[in-house]
Amino acid sequence: MAPHNRSCLYKVFVPSYTSRVLVEVLRCRGVEGCPLWLRVRAKAPPLHNSTALDCREHAPCQLALDLPFWQHWYYVLVEKHPGVPGTVSFQVTVQLTDCSRPSLARPPFLPSSASMNMPHSFGSVGGLALGDSPPPASPNGTKHPVPISIASPAGERCWPVRPTLRNELDTFSVHFYIFFGPNVSVPPDRPAVFVINLLPVLDSGGVLNLELRLNVSSLCGENVTVFGCLNHEVPLTSSDNTSVTCETESLAGFLLSVNATASLSRLRIPYPQTGSWYLSLRSLCATEHGFEPCTNVTAEVYLRAYLSPCINDCGIYGQCKLLRTNNYLYAACECKAGWNGWGCTDNAEAFSYGFQLLSTLLLCLSNVMFVPPVAIAVRSHYLLEAAVYIFTMFFSTFYHACDQPGIVVFCIMEYDVLQFCDFLGSLMSVWVTVIAMARLQPVVKQVLYLLGAMLLSMALQMDRHGLWNLLGPSLFALGIMAIAWTARTIRRRHCYPPTWKRWAFYLCPGALIAAAAVLLYAFVETEENYFYIHSIWHLLIAGSVGFLLPPRAKPSRRLGPLPRRKGCGYQLCVNEQEELGLVDPAVASINSICTS
Repeated sequence: MAPHNRSCLYKVFVPSYTSRVLVEVLRCRGVEGCPLWLRVRAKAPPLHNSTALDCREHAPCQLALDLPFWQHWYYVLVEKHPGVPGTVSFQVTVQLTDCSRPSLARPPFLPSSASMNMPHSFGSVGGLALGDSPPPASPNGTKHPVPISIASPAGERCWPVRPTLRNELDTFSVHFYIFFGPNVSVPPDRPAVFVINLLPVLDSGGVLNLELRLNVSSLCGENVTVFGCLNHEVPLTSSDNTSVTCETESLAGFLLSVNATASLSRLRIPYPQTGSWYLSLRSLCATEHGFEPCTNVTAEVYLRAYLSPCINDCGIYGQCKLLRTNNYLYAACECKAGWNGWGCTDNAEAFSYGFQLLSTLLLCLSNVMFVPPVAIAVRSHYLLEAAVYIFTMFFSTFYHACDQPGIVVFCIMEYDVLQFCDFLGSLMSVWVTVIAMARLQPVVKQVLYLLGAMLLSMALQMDRHGLWNLLGPSLFALGIMAIAWTARTIRRRHCYPPTWKRWAFYLCPGALIAAAAVLLYAFVETEENYFYIHSIWHLLIAGSVGFLLPPRAKPSRRLGPLPRRKGCGYQLCVNEQEELGLVDPAVASINSICTS
């Protein structure tokens, strides 16, 4: 290492079936012994808190990593101590132990120290043995050694990994089938290892589910416990049969166990890491001294592995939804009625049954307030307006009965239909009431009613929860009413409506009640206070309609056609020439008598 260099970075690829990685610094010579730090890290260059070794204090200077991640790059950083002058020469060896052939170790690499300023790569992504393609000889002509025979402990022995078949059903809905399964035989002398491959992006947004069910009849009366250990990137099979924690110093997995007493075990992992997940099953017998290997007992286990969008479809207190953040698609539960958790199973803050029943009754029965406006409209001969109020009362009642988050739910139609009809009825009630207050000609009023129904339906289809869906039609109808009232005031040269009682006892109270309802709906209503604030909204809107609906129109004072007189057998008729305007009406006489 040249004086101007502080460190050298190498990387080595660790293929499958590698049980141990040994990194060693050899032939280290410097001014002050071996003033180097040796750091190793998987998947990324080492940091200050990575596994490190001071070569000054340890001889030989070597780091051993048991159970490394398979199919990943390991980075080796050799760093010089601060303030060390001169050149430091060394060699680095990386030795991989193949657990499928525990008697052989893959040959170490001795990288040249002549060019240490760039990262070096050793190994191959394809997982070939390092001895299959020897690296070039070092500049000093040293030969690389051939495979070395090593006495490997039993814990470094690995077993064949059985693959799984992938069957995609829907988004985040994948089943993993085992060849010659789903019943798995776990022999007493070795573990059964399976691999589950999760694809990037497609599988990371769901829930990985694993289920083990023990066939008790296969135990032959023995006290057998089957342990399952699920690990990411590398299978964990410890040589210590009493170790059932499914973790080591550098690895931690998920532990499952089944026996004759508890024959079913489930594991759920939300948003799992993509890549290879390894499941190791082993059977142990319980004794006075702990767990020991069983003899002549092959346990049979039913194994099921699958991906699902949500846990148990979020239960009855939640709804599973597909969400997107930037380009990342994932599924999540939207919990209701105070329930929380991954699958809406945490009832620490859940609403009680009585509270759910009370909220449902308040939201439904508050619509009875529309009965007085319906009676007033029928009495004043506003039959079309009364039909709209009845429509609103009916669908608002059953929509809120279906919209409840808990178990107090009653739906007579699909939820989307009830919601659309409830929102449309509420907006149409406001629309027809304000248009009726304008006292327009019947033809104009009917055209505005029909036009409002079509436009409001379109607006609700675009955005049902927008505030302007309520304010827009209301302000437009108020503008029409203001123009009509202003025209009447100018034509009559008197304020319209003409009586102060109408203003004092009907219009002003109704306007104040409607304004209070709009303010509550827009600024006060939240998810926490929805059930009683929205009930007050029902009461206020229905009450304002009863005050604002105009009285019945008085009959016109114009003379209509004369009633036909019957009795003497004759009928008095108007002179045809007078009707056509051919004679002067002032001097015209009734000279035409028509027989009946």
